[in-house]
Amino acid sequence: MTESKKNLKNDIIVQAAEDKQARDIRTLPIREEAGICDYFIVMTGRNKIHTQAIADAITQKLAQAEMPPITTEGLRDGGWILLDCAETIVHIFTQSEREFYDLDDLWSE
Repeated sequence: MTESKKNLKNDIIVQAAEDKQARDIRTLPIREEAGICDYFIVMTGRNKIHTQAIADAITQKLAQAEMPPITTEGLRDGGWILLDCAETIVHIFTQSEREFYDLDDLWSE
């Protein structure tokens, strides 16, 4: 996928999250040697219902742009939802889950 298409996908994800009032949205470039993806986009929802609503909004916007997530994990529980969007992996956390897993520090350059 071209860099411009990756950026478009990330812009769609961030905009959908902002529209649903996700908090503390961060786009983290992933080190090439990790080999899992190019970006993590990490965000926080107020509670599990909010994280589920954020995930639904992102999924819908990506599907409209013909770039739907490959897979989704954690939607039923809602504490940590993961959307695998190929080059980008979206992590939607409740505040306590985000603090516990601390992906921001783990994957920051």
